[in-house]
Amino acid sequence: MTNETQGGGNVHTAKPKVAVVGAGAVGGFFGGLLARAGVPTVMIGRESFVTAVKQRGLTLDTRMFNEVVSVDASTELAAARNADLVLFCVKTTNTEATARALVPFLAPGCTVLSLQNGVENADQISAITGRQTISAVVYLAAAVPAPGTVKHTGRGDLIIGPDGSRVAEIANLFRDAGVGCVVSSRIQDQLWEKLICNSALNAISALCQITYGEAGDDKAVWEVVGKVIAEALAVARAAGVSPTNMDDVDTANTTVRKLTRQIAAAYSSTAQDLRRKKRTEIDALNGFIARRGRELGVPTPVNQTLWALVRAAEPRTDTVT
Repeated sequence: MTNETQGGGNVHTAKPKVAVVGAGAVGGFFGGLLARAGVPTVMIGRESFVTAVKQRGLTLDTRMFNEVVSVDASTELAAARNADLVLFCVKTTNTEATARALVPFLAPGCTVLSLQNGVENADQISAITGRQTISAVVYLAAAVPAPGTVKHTGRGDLIIGPDGSRVAEIANLFRDAGVGCVVSSRIQDQLWEKLICNSALNAISALCQITYGEAGDDKAVWEVVGKVIAEALAVARAAGVSPTNMDDVDTANTTVRKLTRQIAAAYSSTAQDLRRKKRTEIDALNGFIARRGRELGVPTPVNQTLWALVRAAEPRTDTVT
């Protein structure tokens, strides 16, 4: 991913070209910070987002600063041509279709970084594209309140892996841009920790239209959260996975409650999707837990119920905003 050019006796390290596929809250935040740090970056997203970025730049309203960043933007996947690194940020429901459509434009040595919810995306993308695909666990509270604007309200760090030279290069790229990025040799366990956190909180935040903090403070709600966590942890154990920071149900509850305090003011992405009358990623969250539970013979009635309720609340087709 690192190219070196020599001239005048000095060696210069060229920054990699980055393409953000599915630029929105996640892609806009992390891709925007890379662009702000001088990394050649192109945002690929919906027409409203792209038009705003072309006209006014990308507004990053973060907890650290509020700036307008100049960055290329396009509605066409062809803009990813010759990228060294692709930040793959589309909804899990669009993973297969987007990966297939992206294949003709991927450089042979391109690396894909999946910044998505769920635990299966990287394997799916790699199988379709034939490119090295790295998993990332994303901890970020952000939204797009207006086209071309990313509002950041909490955290904003990554865990990527498994360990390797390319992974280390990518981690350094993010760190140089001011993003906390940890390399993990237990990335699957880390992904499951995030999956359990999301399954415990996202559906409830969506169905009740409450923030993470409100969910964490409500005793009755937390009883439901605890049941979701217990079911999900049982499924993980049956699958041979040991989610990090979740050695047992009590520890898992503590981990999830800590997250509600770190991003207390945020609504889950699932809640934001329902509010905008868009399809959610619930199939990759509580739906995934319920499906794996059936496959492994582990009962998951609460996860199954939350999945069914969110699915029932979804529009039959996406509304483009």
